[in-house]
Amino acid sequence: MDFPFPEYNLQYMLPEIFLFVWALVVISFDLLSKRNNGSTTGYLTLFGIAIAGLLLGLVGNGKGFGKMFINDNVAVFFKVIFLGAAFMAVGSSFGVMQKKIVNHRGEFYALLLMSTTGMMFLSSSQELLSIYLGLELTTIPLFAMAAFYKDDKLSVESGIKYFIIGAFSSALMVYGMSFLYGLTGSTDLAQMKVAFFKTHLQFGDMGIVMILALIMLAAGIGFKLALPPFHQWAPDVYEGAPTPVAAFLSVGSKGAGLIAFAKIFVDGLYAYHSPDMAPNDWGMLIGILAIAAMVLGNVLAIRQTNIKRMLAYSSIAQAGYIMIGMVALSASGIASVGFYLFIYLFANMGAFAAVAVFEDMTGSCQIKSYAGLARTSPFFSAVMAVFLLSLAGIPPLAGFLAKYYVFASVVDVAQRSADSSWMYWMVGIGLLTTVFALFYYANVIKVMFFSPETSPYKVEAPLPAKAVLAIGVIGVLLFGLYPEPILQFATGISSSLHFMP
Repeated sequence: MDFPFPEYNLQYMLPEIFLFVWALVVISFDLLSKRNNGSTTGYLTLFGIAIAGLLLGLVGNGKGFGKMFINDNVAVFFKVIFLGAAFMAVGSSFGVMQKKIVNHRGEFYALLLMSTTGMMFLSSSQELLSIYLGLELTTIPLFAMAAFYKDDKLSVESGIKYFIIGAFSSALMVYGMSFLYGLTGSTDLAQMKVAFFKTHLQFGDMGIVMILALIMLAAGIGFKLALPPFHQWAPDVYEGAPTPVAAFLSVGSKGAGLIAFAKIFVDGLYAYHSPDMAPNDWGMLIGILAIAAMVLGNVLAIRQTNIKRMLAYSSIAQAGYIMIGMVALSASGIASVGFYLFIYLFANMGAFAAVAVFEDMTGSCQIKSYAGLARTSPFFSAVMAVFLLSLAGIPPLAGFLAKYYVFASVVDVAQRSADSSWMYWMVGIGLLTTVFALFYYANVIKVMFFSPETSPYKVEAPLPAKAVLAIGVIGVLLFGLYPEPILQFATGISSSLHFMP
């Protein structure tokens, strides 16, 4: 019997192959230089990320390994976000490398590059097993990076917690995938979708098996997105991990979870949103998780005195806002999700970069340590305020438009379908919790600008960190005033993910 071999088309995988090889180059350089060139190793990593981005623009769209690897609009969009998050995380790490990670700099940067490679492979995966492998390649390096301060009990504890919960969630997700394979006879997402359409399976026809599959997949991916009740790891890990790692987790891990969710639930299980099928069967489940994330994240963030824990709970709430647009399951909904995540890259990575700079200088992550900082470091304080106000959704910053487009897409769907009227509650709770968010973001700004004390610190950032802060501010301001390029870029995703009009 002749077995057909897939067309490998490795040219479409050049960015991923290059980034993985470059991780080995970074380790080798660090070893050969006897670990004496920390800044050079960092610049070498930034150079590799930039080259990977250039290759991504050159290879174009296409398929490799049969249909398992597809470079399409949705893959390119998320790869840009992942490379941007990696670039900004590395740029904000130079201070950490000078003071806390004197040895093993090469390993640190190599792990970050390998995790980014996993995210990029995941973006192009079109099959359940390759999606799982991409998620594991994304997550396993992050376990080690979270515990990279091996002499710090808090960092080691965060790594252990992240590993245990991550392993458990991966097991749940694989078990859910096995149920989908049993129901459809395929791990290919396109064939799964065809199987659902051909048989016109109603939700009740598959009984407990399909219910378990949905719950397990939602739990596994909910861990990546830090959606309640799978969020417990986030505050402790963000607090204990090196700040650049926490920043990368806040954007990269969410992006990886989001693309995995879109591919499995939207592409593979899209049949449940056909007019011929039961309406929005998994939509309510995800909607409940999104509401829980917005309420829990914003309420608990108010009580925090550590700014990294505050941003951790903030990221939980932001995941809830992002998932609102995904539940809409429309072209405008996915465009709003893409725009939100793109803007979140600038605002959240910028905020964490500012926290990293301040922590490197003072050794403190307490909000009270920022008291009176505007008097000694007015420019730094203004930059930090811009990021926080964007995360809160204050116009004319880009964070306002991100929330507006997400809410508008859901309202549009709710208006057109009586079965989706419950989405109004989701939007109402989202608007209400935005007020809570403004309170704790504004509290940091109040401490910096209106505290009667004068800060003893004058913040000086390394050049790469300054570049990261500048990129973040420009992105938040520019796309708040002129969002059309990113919206058009995000709208192209709907041609790869099959949404209702």
